Amino acid sequence: MNFLRGVIAGQAAGPQPTGADTIQKLCDRVASSTLLEDRRDAVRALKSLSKKYRLEVGTQAMDHLINILQTDRSDSEILGYALDTLYNIICNDEEEEQDAVTPLPVSGKHKNVSAPDENAQKQADDLGVQFTDQFIQEPEHVTLILSLLEEFDFHVRWPGVKLLTALLKNQCTQVQGVILVSPMGVSRLMDLLADSREVIRNDGLLLLQQLTKSNAAIQKIVAFESAFERLLDIITEEGSSDGGIVVEDCLLLLLNLLRNNSSNQKFFKEGTYIQKMKPWFEVGDDNSGWSAQKVTNLHLMLQLVRVMVSPVNSPGETASCQKSMYQCGLLQQLCTILMATGVPADILTETINTVSEVIRGSQVNQDYFASVNAPSNPPRPAIVVLLMSMVNERQPFVLRCAVLYCFQCFLYKNQKGQGEIVATLLPSTIDANSISAGQLLCGGLFSADSLSNWCAAVALAHALQDNLTQKEQLLRVQLATSLGKPPVSLLQQCTNILSQGSKVQTRVGLLMLLCTWISNCPIAVTHFLHNQENVPFLTAQISENLGEDERLVQGLCALLLGICIYYNDNSLENYTKDKLKQLIEKRIGKENFVEKLCFITKHELYSRAAQKPQPVFPSPEQMLFDHEFTKLVKELEGVITKAVNKSNEEEKKEEEVKKTIEQHDNIVTQYKELIREQDSQIKELREQLGSMSSQSEQTQATLTQQLSQIQQHKDQYNLLKLKLGKENQSPSNGQGDGSQVNGLQTEELTQLREEVEELHKQQTLLQTQLGDKDALINSLKSEAAQTAEGSAGGSENTELLQELEALRSQVQAQSSEINQLQTERQELVRRAEAASSDTVPSSDSSVDTDKMAELESRVAALTTETERLKGETKGLSESRADLEQQLASATSTVAILQTEKEKLQTDVQESKKEQDDLLMLLADQDQKIHSLKQRLKGLGETVEDEDDLDARDDDDEDEEED
Repeated sequence: MNFLRGVIAGQAAGPQPTGADTIQKLCDRVASSTLLEDRRDAVRALKSLSKKYRLEVGTQAMDHLINILQTDRSDSEILGYALDTLYNIICNDEEEEQDAVTPLPVSGKHKNVSAPDENAQKQADDLGVQFTDQFIQEPEHVTLILSLLEEFDFHVRWPGVKLLTALLKNQCTQVQGVILVSPMGVSRLMDLLADSREVIRNDGLLLLQQLTKSNAAIQKIVAFESAFERLLDIITEEGSSDGGIVVEDCLLLLLNLLRNNSSNQKFFKEGTYIQKMKPWFEVGDDNSGWSAQKVTNLHLMLQLVRVMVSPVNSPGETASCQKSMYQCGLLQQLCTILMATGVPADILTETINTVSEVIRGSQVNQDYFASVNAPSNPPRPAIVVLLMSMVNERQPFVLRCAVLYCFQCFLYKNQKGQGEIVATLLPSTIDANSISAGQLLCGGLFSADSLSNWCAAVALAHALQDNLTQKEQLLRVQLATSLGKPPVSLLQQCTNILSQGSKVQTRVGLLMLLCTWISNCPIAVTHFLHNQENVPFLTAQISENLGEDERLVQGLCALLLGICIYYNDNSLENYTKDKLKQLIEKRIGKENFVEKLCFITKHELYSRAAQKPQPVFPSPEQMLFDHEFTKLVKELEGVITKAVNKSNEEEKKEEEVKKTIEQHDNIVTQYKELIREQDSQIKELREQLGSMSSQSEQTQATLTQQLSQIQQHKDQYNLLKLKLGKENQSPSNGQGDGSQVNGLQTEELTQLREEVEELHKQQTLLQTQLGDKDALINSLKSEAAQTAEGSAGGSENTELLQELEALRSQVQAQSSEINQLQTERQELVRRAEAASSDTVPSSDSSVDTDKMAELESRVAALTTETERLKGETKGLSESRADLEQQLASATSTVAILQTEKEKLQTDVQESKKEQDDLLMLLADQDQKIHSLKQRLKGLGETVEDEDDLDARDDDDEDEEED
């Protein structure tokens, strides 16, 4: 300790050691000390010197500090000192560099200490980058820092987080690569968000901000580590838009994860996190006194919404997010902020831009926005209120650009909205008591403010974009320029202002409106050419040699004249395509015309406007091109150049080709109509087929039901037949009853006789088969007995006997079936004989008259029932064909049984053959056993015969019985 005290404080006498010498001694102490306390004190001293002597400490002590991190993991205090020292020499924060660049006192006089200038800061940054490169030369050093973050001790974890953040700031890409390949590297950093100590959690947010910059792979990993849920929870805990700097850090991290990352955007939408954003925008009635932090937070929240619906995203994902934002009420909440009072200007501007992109291209959202009214008296549509701000020159420039963008997004792919805007300009729909969108646009179009002229012209051009109907409708608009003069059309008034030589911005806006208006609209071209002054004005503008500022106007005039040629239907004799091309060739020159036309796309502001739909300009003077107009120029530049350079012969050939193409198109159209008709016919036939299939199913179900009913009737008929047969056999029947029954059931008796004969034949056949099988079984039994006598206990004979017993059981089962059939046959024969007998039982004089009357009534009832059954029998006769089929099926079944019988006989023969083979094997075995016994006897061994063994067994049994 005395050594360190002397090193740090210096000695009273003798020369003062330099900083490099002191640091060298401290480094030697760190490297050579065996006691942990000495090393800890040396590292603490290096930490205190690391800000003032950053270069010396970084150059001499970095390796020793890294070694401390590797070897002294058990002591958290020395680890914290080492990490703090590394952070001081690597960090480039300006406030951290104050002391490092402060000049030392000279000659005892203090000089004023000023903030570091740019050169000093640049040198400090370079120094931090150099030390960072030195540190990350070995990727294990970064992995070492990651492992130290698992330590829960505050003095280790917090400096570790700060050190890793500084490394990422200096060399982001290299450190990201090391963390990405490190096992569980990103997961360890995500655990910082769950730390209960706010300091570590907040610095962890800063670390993740640096980590997720421009690295889609890390962004995906962080997102799938539940980053969205954790960040939204932190924002809610901190008070949402009213929160502090922590909310801002969370929002910046969310923007890093979502911007230009379609995978994370999809995951954010599917995770229903959009619905959790709605409470952020709940603004109260009193909006005065917004803090700077709240403005920043809400600005970032609006940017987060815009990231999800940005026009640069895929159209499908954007449309899905727009739908979710409308369904959860987020769009409604944004419109509430839009119409609220007391909202800061920059928040209002960003809200307008956000609403613009939420409704862009979404018909449902656009319709809702059209229905929003401002809370004024009387209520006015939000669109009208916004347009009033756009054409008001006292409003901020960025706000007017935002309103123009909102109007463009409202009309993007919205023909319904375009029609509503144009309708406010038509004479039949103008309301003198209220201000409409059309009136505001016309007022801005012809005002003295050039920026209002440009914005109104571009807004009106968007109302005509890709909408031929509205282009034709706008030709009907008439304007009253002054009292006592007839009204002029809007088209004519635009050309009049153009010819008056107003500001460049105004003329550019009007030319863009005219080009959009007459493109792809021959009627509008005819109206434009009908004014005799328009074509001479355009040719004069193009042919003049004007300054640099006017070249853009000349190029747009050339584009307008080229559109008049390309979309000309030759309805005006003085201005046909050929005459206009001759006029260009004589007064301008084709090469000069094409050169002026190509100047548009070469303009610097044209390239800037073509990048994205939102109009973003540094100053009002640079507001010249519209994004949609750049698409139109790109589409028409080539075709206009070709149209001007073509000769009359080429024009004629093209017309012929066009006619041929039109003919082919007509033929194709006819075929398409024929195909449509055939498709409709096929559709009708399919519907008919479906209905017929359903009818067929119903008919099949009805048929099945009828078959079941027929079967029931047959069963009832058989029961009645049995009852009638029993009554015929009763001794109380009279002669008249028997004769009547006999007469009624002749057909049934015939069928019964045929069935009896058939059963008799089957019985005879089965008895014959049974006799054959009995004979076969007897022969097998005799052979089995002989085999048993020949070889007692053979396993093969046992298996054969088992097979014979199974065959015997099968035969017995068939015999039982035959007996059952014989019993049924006897019963049927008895019934037939009883029914066919004409004899009448002997009369009994004891039967009284009442009994006879009862029998007669029963016979009458049976007669009636029989008549009814005959009617049902006629219905049953229809199912005779089905029964015949069943009979054929039964015949085939008999054939199958016959085949099985033959197979069984074959099996028996094979069994007999196998038995013979077994007998031969047993005989060979007995012979071998006999020869072996003879050999044993010849060798002098005592061998007992089977007879001796049997006799011995009998003696043993007798003894046991005694």
